Amino acid sequence: MTEFKPIKEGKVREIYDNGDSLIMVATDRISCFDVILKNKIVKKGAVLTQMSKFWFDLTKDIIPNHMISADVKDMPAFFRQPDFDGNSMMCKKLNMLPIECIVRGYITGSGWASYQKNGTVCGIKLPEGLKESDKLPEPIYTPSTKAEIGDHDENISFEQSIDHLEKYFPGKGKEYAEKLRDYTIALYKKCADYALTKGIIIADTKFEFGLDENGNIVLGDEMLTPDSSRFWPADGYEAGHGQPSFDKQFARDWLKSDANENKDKPEAWVLPEDIVNKTIEKYLQAYKLLTGKDL
Repeated sequence: MTEFKPIKEGKVREIYDNGDSLIMVATDRISCFDVILKNKIVKKGAVLTQMSKFWFDLTKDIIPNHMISADVKDMPAFFRQPDFDGNSMMCKKLNMLPIECIVRGYITGSGWASYQKNGTVCGIKLPEGLKESDKLPEPIYTPSTKAEIGDHDENISFEQSIDHLEKYFPGKGKEYAEKLRDYTIALYKKCADYALTKGIIIADTKFEFGLDENGNIVLGDEMLTPDSSRFWPADGYEAGHGQPSFDKQFARDWLKSDANENKDKPEAWVLPEDIVNKTIEKYLQAYKLLTGKDL
């Protein structure tokens, strides 16, 4: 059996080269505030992979995606072992575009902090009088640059995204920027509408796109997982304060709370077992609500 070594390791994912395809493995690592924690969240990798598969299938009418198969039977023998079953996806190779495509349907997090200061989010002027967690009149597109591990992504305006893409793809910056924005909003609207029928509000999320061998834009990476999105229960939603969530916001909140005696020392962050258990419980609950299936 040929042994495979990752060609790239991200905060959570490992990527393996499989000749004309890639195999992306979502690990059980958890990263908060760009810090990879010492804890493992068991089953988290499977939730990320299977949830992405669900959304890729739901949205392939809007844009093609990079998924070939999420079944290890379709992969080399090395991946047909328990460590890879359920959390691995064989994907097309793409030339990834250097933009994180963020879309916000509700005002929360860093967007809320910015709005309180000057009434804008990422330079976009919003109506006066919004409360925390309010639904925005229309979803807004707020791209950012993609940072290397350890660095922070930088929010940029739509106009800056044109310039940023132009540097990498001369003559194509405006075309790619417009397509990324339009795909991002269309994907968000379809999935947020669907999620609402299942009792989940998708407050915000991010997508990543790449170019296939023919130069077409294709959706890649992960899609609408609790790692890349804010999921709120629709039941009990009320603007005016922060919302309970089905995502890693729960772990983030604990890390920043006084209960964490190392809250100012990220290198020493460890989640207590009850927070680990509640975190995976939330991931599994979101998966079941959205897909109708237990993992």
